[in-house]
Amino acid sequence: MRVASVPLLVSFLITLLLTQATQSAPTQPVPWHPCAKIAQACTRAGFVPNGAKSGLGIMSDCIRPIMLGTTKQRATALPQIDPQIVAACKERNPKFGKGGSVRTQSAI
Repeated sequence: MRVASVPLLVSFLITLLLTQATQSAPTQPVPWHPCAKIAQACTRAGFVPNGAKSGLGIMSDCIRPIMLGTTKQRATALPQIDPQIVAACKERNPKFGKGGSVRTQSAI
């Protein structure tokens, strides 16, 4: 009886080890791309894609003025963005907010 239980015990231990090995390790939260933080702040402030005609265009009325530093008086208030986030976004994606397609997350 003892000989029969050894393979069963070994099989159980191997299964247990393999199960633990395949479980993902605790993950660290991925820091947001700084440009994504800007786009998210604009979205939360009510700016939307294709909203330029109503003054609520996410790119033309929010992201571009923030990135270019032209945050003059507007009908719709721009979100407050930390200048360090803007600088980090410019460093990471110099073309963000200058036309073309919006890329909120590139290689992280």
